[in-house]
Amino acid sequence: MSTAKPEFIEEESHITPTPTKKSFGARLGAHFKKWWWVHLIIFIACFLIILLPVVYVAYPKIAQDAVNDSTLKIREMILSDPTPESFYLKQTQILGSDSSYHPQIYDFNSSVSLAGAEPFAYVTVPPVKSKDGAVIHFEQNVALTDASAFGDFTTAVMLNEEVSLNIYGRPELKQGGLPKTTVTYNKTVVMKGLNQLKGFAVEKFFIMYPPVNGYGMNGTVIIPNASVMTFSLGNVTLNLELAGKSVGTTYLTNLTLKPGNNTVPMIGKVDQATIITQLAQKPSPYKDGIMPFDITGNATSTYNGKELPYFSKALAANKLSIKLDVKSALSAAGVNINL
Repeated sequence: MSTAKPEFIEEESHITPTPTKKSFGARLGAHFKKWWWVHLIIFIACFLIILLPVVYVAYPKIAQDAVNDSTLKIREMILSDPTPESFYLKQTQILGSDSSYHPQIYDFNSSVSLAGAEPFAYVTVPPVKSKDGAVIHFEQNVALTDASAFGDFTTAVMLNEEVSLNIYGRPELKQGGLPKTTVTYNKTVVMKGLNQLKGFAVEKFFIMYPPVNGYGMNGTVIIPNASVMTFSLGNVTLNLELAGKSVGTTYLTNLTLKPGNNTVPMIGKVDQATIITQLAQKPSPYKDGIMPFDITGNATSTYNGKELPYFSKALAANKLSIKLDVKSALSAAGVNINL
């Protein structure tokens, strides 16, 4: 009997393990780790697609709409030191706006004209923070680019109760961190005019008989100015007419017409003989001694020895009618006339 033990041979197992499936988050992280630069480019492109239309289309339109909706009021306008080609301008404006945006408006060159007419000058408007009630004040010498157009403006101011002044320019505007954009500033401001100097009156009237140095009358006149404008007219010469015929010339020296009523001394060279003859004629049309005169025609404005055609034009366009108690003035001068 054999005593040998049976042999057992151990075989090595070669079974391959099943790989573990990655989670969605891990796969997503790996994707972004590999392709991050592609997604960055896509993000930037999308951002620019949204931002650029806002900055270059919507923002300029919003800015222009805000400018269009704003208002402008001229509180004060002083024209001084006039020459035939220029004047010194001092002006205060009030900006009105109900916009929630308050951009910075940079200084700009603007044309100034009577509404619907050619510009008569250009002025530099200073920078301003656009908000309701903002005050814009500037002073500068203004050169007239069209003196005739300025004469039309002053004539419109003289003859009308209201006058429209147009201001046009292309200022740059900036809101916060956004870039500058250019807008169109086109505002027509309605201001009160001189309204034909209605309310003009002779406060005091004296006849100098005989004339002194050629001057036969003097007195004081009240010249109303319903506007916010101040005009340095210089020496003003006005023609005096009676019954359609010239009987003399009146003079207003160093006249500055300010807002409100202006009390101004007046002196005149008059044809006393013609006036007395008209008053004393029989039957007299002036039984109460009060005679109607017209101030019209050949009017001139002179400043520092130079005539100002644009003011002369406005003065000549306006006819003033006054009534003077000539009989009482003659009596006070020692000349008694029975009517």
